[in-house]
Amino acid sequence: MRIERPCNRPICLTTTKGAARIRRRAQSIWSVVMKPAIAVLGTGRMGSALARALLAAEYRVTVWNRTAEKAAPLVASGGILATSVAAAVAQAAIVIVNVSDYDASATLLREEAVASALNGKLVVELTSGTPQGAREAGEWAAALGAAYLDGAIMATPDFIGTEAGTILFGGPGEIFAANKPVLLALGGNLQHVGEDAGLANALDSALLALMWGALFGALNGVAVSRAEQVPSGKLATLWQATVPVVEGLVTDLIKRNETGRLAGDAESFASIATHYRAFEHLLAVMDARGIDRVVAEGQDALFRRAIAAGRGQDDLAALSQFMTRQG
Repeated sequence: MRIERPCNRPICLTTTKGAARIRRRAQSIWSVVMKPAIAVLGTGRMGSALARALLAAEYRVTVWNRTAEKAAPLVASGGILATSVAAAVAQAAIVIVNVSDYDASATLLREEAVASALNGKLVVELTSGTPQGAREAGEWAAALGAAYLDGAIMATPDFIGTEAGTILFGGPGEIFAANKPVLLALGGNLQHVGEDAGLANALDSALLALMWGALFGALNGVAVSRAEQVPSGKLATLWQATVPVVEGLVTDLIKRNETGRLAGDAESFASIATHYRAFEHLLAVMDARGIDRVVAEGQDALFRRAIAAGRGQDDLAALSQFMTRQG
């Protein structure tokens, strides 16, 4: 079926199918035009993953990296290479930073030409740092007239841009809500953790402490297994069988600290004293086999401190009361 109106334009619509195709193209162009331009500062493994996810979502992405060659694959994928941080910021409404640390970020952003260009823009700091560093950066951005969100990426680069990609954000809730459609390109599991810009980094450190606790515990487990000639594969197999138990213990410990139920009760899995008796067996094996106690020494000190304070019959969760540095 032909359209009755004559066509005098370079792209002529002669069928309803052609008209629909052009409408879709116009909608696509309109969508791209309406999307905010984004600058990504830092194109290491994580920064590159962030930029690729934004490009896949059809955002206009300008990239900058101290070593320009590292950004070449992103340019090949449609990114725009900026020759300076100031040039990158000038072309963007949203500036995403992912560099080595907050000092490096401050060096980039606080250059006069860059700082003056940030007014009215959104800075999304995805560099790892401390809670206090995030708060100071947020205050500095606010003084410039820039909006600020501080994020902690709880994922490896291969999770960026996927539904399972988890990123925590601290900062004003209305700013997070207004920009969530853009941020969702980076990961499907975004969590706004509070108005305080430092909360994302605080949780990042807390969750990393859990992770490293498990990893250093695994190193001790491997050392004991090797020393006692445990058959290969047994540790891995039995570890999987205990995962639900460990998860239950961790969940209960966190919940008890949230509610203040630190004393031993009918629902306690085991008291501090009971845990310590088993822990002493681990120490004995390590000593007998010449295994370094450097990791276990800190745990031993906490046990001893709590028991000396008369807290041996409390739930293991009460050890949190002894985590503050003494003296």
